[in-house]
Amino acid sequence: MASVTAESRPWLAPSASGPVSATVRLPGSKSMTARALVLAALATESSVIERPLRARDTELMASGLRALGIGLDTGDDDRWLVEPAPLRGPARVDVGLAGTIMRFLPPAAALAEGTVEFDGDPHARNRPLRPIVEALRSLGVSIDASATGGLPLTVRGAGLVEGGEAVIDASGSSQFVSGLLLSAPRFAKGLVLRHEGPPVPSAPHLRMTTHMLRAAGAVVDESVPDVWAVEPGELRGRTWVIEPDLSGAAPFFAAAMVTGGVVTLAGWPAESWQPVGRLSELLTALGGEVTQTVDGLTVRGTGSLHGITADLSEVSELTPVIAALAALADGPSELRGVAHIRGHETDRLAALATELGKAGAGVTEFPDGLRIVPGPLRPAEFETYADHRMAHAAAVIGLAVQGTSLTDVACTSKTLPEFPELWAGLVARS
Repeated sequence: MASVTAESRPWLAPSASGPVSATVRLPGSKSMTARALVLAALATESSVIERPLRARDTELMASGLRALGIGLDTGDDDRWLVEPAPLRGPARVDVGLAGTIMRFLPPAAALAEGTVEFDGDPHARNRPLRPIVEALRSLGVSIDASATGGLPLTVRGAGLVEGGEAVIDASGSSQFVSGLLLSAPRFAKGLVLRHEGPPVPSAPHLRMTTHMLRAAGAVVDESVPDVWAVEPGELRGRTWVIEPDLSGAAPFFAAAMVTGGVVTLAGWPAESWQPVGRLSELLTALGGEVTQTVDGLTVRGTGSLHGITADLSEVSELTPVIAALAALADGPSELRGVAHIRGHETDRLAALATELGKAGAGVTEFPDGLRIVPGPLRPAEFETYADHRMAHAAAVIGLAVQGTSLTDVACTSKTLPEFPELWAGLVARS
C-alpha cells in the first residue's frame, strides 16, 4: 500500500541581489494541526480547526481519520469541521512520510473495532516505530509489525484499550510519547508512561501535546521528570486556532539574515505553544535581531553571520536551516544534540554533511551533530532526499551562491506546498 509521491521538480534556487524586505503570511503549524485533528477525532462533541495547515502530511492525517470513521469537512481552507464517531475498521491508512501519522494514529486505531493497516512511502519503513509498538503491546494491544518493528503495521483494534502503566525509550522521537498521550484519556485506566533511556528530544513538542490535552479537558500530570500520567476521561470538542508554523518560517527568517534584510512573520500570537524563545536565542547568536510586536515576529539581518556552538535537541527541526546559516558564517559552528534526526525523513546529518560539503563547506559528522567550517562556497546541485527541510537549507544557500540548484523542490509540499512561489516572491523583493 505504498503511497504515490509527488513528481520530482528540479529547481534553480533564486539568488538575492540585495537585502530582502517582506512580511510573509504562512500556513498553520503542522505540529498543532496534527494534534488538533487527533484530539478532535477522539472528543465527545464536534470541533472546529481554524487556520489549519493544508499540506501533504495533514491531508494524509485527515484521510486516515476519515478511514477510521471520523467525519471531517476540509472544504474550507481556513476552517475545518471534525465530527467524532466510533472508530472502526477495517481501514487502511497511508502515512506518507509523516512521523505524526505513523506515531499518532496507531494508538487511536487500537481503540477502533476492527483491523487497521498502516503503510507509506518507501523511506517511511525505515523510520523508527518499535518503541510505540512495544508500548502498545505491553498495554494489551494486538499489533503485527515488520521485522524491524515498524511499517507495514497492522493494529487489530478491539474497541478499547485497558491502559495502565507502560515504559518506553523515547530517545528516538518525542512523537512516541505524544502519540500515546493523545489517545490516553480514552484508555479505560488512562496511562502512566515512563521514559527510560537517553534524554527525550524536542521537549517543546511534548509541552505542546500536554498543553493541548489540557485545553481539551484532559487531566495530565508531568510533575515527575520523564513520567506522564493521563487520567481516563472525556475529551471536549472545541475551536482550535492554529498558530503560523515556526519551523516553516525559519528559512524566511534566514533570508533576512543572509541578505542583511528584514522579514516579518505576520499573525504571530503574543502567547505561543511553539519554541519561539529558543529560535530567537539561536538567530540572535548567529547575528540576527529578533523582535515581536503586534505586527508579528520580525528578524533583521545585521550584515554579518557568526559561527555558534549550540545544542539543538529542543529544536531539532531547525537543524538544516541553522546548518545552512553556519555554512555562510564568519567562523566555525558546532551543532550537537540531534542524533535522532538521523531517523527523520532522511538521515539529515549525513545528508547535510554530504550536500554542504559538495558546496564547499568543511563538515565533520558526529553521531549527534555536525561541525561546520565555512569555506568559499560554489554552485552545486543539492540532493533533497524527499525531505522538505533539506530543500529549505538548499534555498538558503542559494540566496548567496548563484547557480545553486535542487534535485526536487516538490518535496516542500509535505508542509508548505506554496514554498517555491513564496520564496521566489521574497527574493524578488531584494
